Parts: sequence; C-alpha cells; structure tokens
Amino acid sequence: MPDSPIAYGAGDTAIEQVNAMFRFTPQAKALGVTVTKTAKGRAWGRVPYRAELVGDPDTGVIAGGVLTTFLDQLCGAAAILAMNQPTVVATIDLRIDYMRPAQPGRDVLAEAHCTKLGKNVAFVRATAYEDTPDNPIAHVTSAFAINARKPKAKP
Repeated sequence: MPDSPIAYGAGDTAIEQVNAMFRFTPQAKALGVTVTKTAKGRAWGRVPYRAELVGDPDTGVIAGGVLTTFLDQLCGAAAILAMNQPTVVATIDLRIDYMRPAQPGRDVLAEAHCTKLGKNVAFVRATAYEDTPDNPIAHVTSAFAINARKPKAKP
C-alpha cells in the first residue's frame, strides 16, 4: 500500500485526490460520499439521499449512522488536507451531536475544518446540513491519530 492516501487514486486536484480516497474506502463508496470543495485543512462534501440509507421508513429520514460515517470520512479528509506531506489518519475520538432529523428526500451536505494539526493528532470539527450550516443537522468534534512516517528498519 502506498505511504500516502493521496496515492490511492489518480488526480490533479485536491478534490480529485480526496474523492479517489473515498472510492478506496468501502463505507464511503457504499454511501456515495463525495467531496465538493477543498481548501487547506478544509473539506466540503455531500452524501446523496437514497432509499437504502433511510433509518426510519415511516419518516424517510436518513439513518444517524450514515451521518456519522459521512462526517467521520469528511473530518479525516480535512485532517489530511491540513498536512504539508499527507499521510494516513485514523479516528481516535468522535463525538456527534444530532440537532434535528435530516429532511427526507434531501441530500446532506457538510463542511469540516481541521482546527489544530499537531505532530501526532489532528483535531477537526464538522457540521452537516441541507442548505446552510446555519440550520445544522449534526455537529461533530473529532481527533485523528497521524501516521508517523518513520523509515522501516532493514532486516
């Protein structure tokens, strides 16, 4: 496996590279998660509304686990986008506050921002919404372990 998640797929832009990472990740691929915009330490994304993602057939609301997975993936992307030399990250903590149900039939959008990039840990916040972050569906605070790029010892 390559050292950098950016190498998981081809791409000339950060959006292409992060979307290639998501296609490599089975859960993100199954949910149809895409990144729509990037900046240094920031990622915006979308998960499309589909009947198979509904958690409550009576209301048509997307399952909370879909939102959690989406926000976890997007936060990881923001952490990677904050790095000068991107490397693999792993979630070590994620807290989600659900503020209201997602609107049935609507795609869910989100934005994630790496608020602090340390040597070993990245801290990220994200908000999920339909139209604007001013009416959030959920908010996440998370921490990611940063894979140290140490040379392998020779046998």
